[in-house]
Amino acid sequence: MSYKGKITTVGTSEAIRLDKDLFKQNPEFKQAAEVKADIIGPGMMLITVTNNSNLDSEDDPIVSAFLAFLTNDITKNPAAITPLDASAIAQAKALTAGMTVTDDDIE
Repeated sequence: MSYKGKITTVGTSEAIRLDKDLFKQNPEFKQAAEVKADIIGPGMMLITVTNNSNLDSEDDPIVSAFLAFLTNDITKNPAAITPLDASAIAQAKALTAGMTVTDDDIE
């Protein structure tokens, strides 16, 4: 779901004004909710409610957003789920044959 908005000035601060439907459909973004904004790419930002007890502050916001997207998509389109077949597993093994990854490779 996407929502339109505009960047504006409120007092001496900059603010983002968004469609009221966002707040009706996502009550966790209620007034006075504490949020955090992560820049995830040029012109892209992820806004997370930080005072939501359902969220773990240790979670990676990008992974959490992706998992939430998957959960929503699976719920809305269960017929699109297909099992991973043996040929796909064999292809993945062939593509990664001989590769080693250590914890030092992950930042």
